[in-house]
Amino acid sequence: MSNNIKYCSECGREISSNAVVCPNCGVQLKPLQAAGSGRNRFVAAILAFLLGGFGIQWFYLGKTMYGVLSILFCWTFIPSIIAFIHFIMLLISSDEAFNAKYNNW
Repeated sequence: MSNNIKYCSECGREISSNAVVCPNCGVQLKPLQAAGSGRNRFVAAILAFLLGGFGIQWFYLGKTMYGVLSILFCWTFIPSIIAFIHFIMLLISSDEAFNAKYNNW
């Protein structure tokens, strides 16, 4: 497989890696982010486990309102329970699902 070929996310056909629009179906292609850019699900999982009672993982993931609500209600320990569940969900989710939700890929 050559490095200058990718697949269209809409129709699945092979296209040039430099293509901005699929020549087969005409869909606008999303640009690939460089490796190492964006948010990392393991960092988010560690933050959820260690500091999730204060909602730090939400700030890291760009969900500021959830973070603020976690800080406001941290005295109830409800954010800690939610953070532990979020920690487990982050660990079992796939990279593709995480990127689609938090990195807008």
